[in-house]
Amino acid sequence: MKAMKKIEIIINSTYLSKIIEVLEKTGSTGYTVIKDIVGKGERGIMRGDEITDVFKNNYIFTICAPEIASKIIENLKPVLKSFGGVCIMSDVSWIKY
Repeated sequence: MKAMKKIEIIINSTYLSKIIEVLEKTGSTGYTVIKDIVGKGERGIMRGDEITDVFKNNYIFTICAPEIASKIIENLKPVLKSFGGVCIMSDVSWIKY
């Protein structure tokens, strides 16, 4: 097992490309996007059943080395400040086969 960091981001789908840009420019070698997630938060209930993407959220996560995670977080802060969203970072173990 290898100690890694998991970064999870929930962002309005309109700004998904900005998050992907940050991940790619800071050294993330991969990520997963789950579109049209539903839930309840500061802005109320997000149903994901809107006609346009304006009121839809996306969930993005990546697993990376701690030094890459630090770069990602520093570059995400201004994006989240400008456009909103949620970011969570946690310690994980990567089980390599």
